[in-house]
Amino acid sequence: MTEIRFDRAPGDRSVFPEKEEKASAGVLVYTIGLIVAAVLTSISFWVANTSLLWAPGIPLGLAVLGIAQMGVHLVFFLHITTGPDNTNNVLALAFGVLIVILVVAGSLWIMANLNNNMIPPRELMDLHMQR
Repeated sequence: MTEIRFDRAPGDRSVFPEKEEKASAGVLVYTIGLIVAAVLTSISFWVANTSLLWAPGIPLGLAVLGIAQMGVHLVFFLHITTGPDNTNNVLALAFGVLIVILVVAGSLWIMANLNNNMIPPRELMDLHMQR
């Protein structure tokens, strides 16, 4: 007889309610997430404060560690998975990311436009002195 296995992400509910895990399994998932997040945070602090790494590579390393941290939070704490019951959660997350990107890109665009169109301080002082 073949044994059917259903792979699940951490925190997903069981396919078979009669084989539901104990409450301690949920605590275990949160504890694993907490430990991984704490390790990533300590590595980030080490990367930011060490002189052993190539200096121009530090921002890229911190960005990678930050993205890994976001992944840990999404999977272990928010339980975002690719299951069919999580479609709304994934769509809400994608919409939130879209809004953040629009706000950041729009702010940068406005600041660049203002920077190009403002009067430089030296010309402004010359205008003031001519009066």
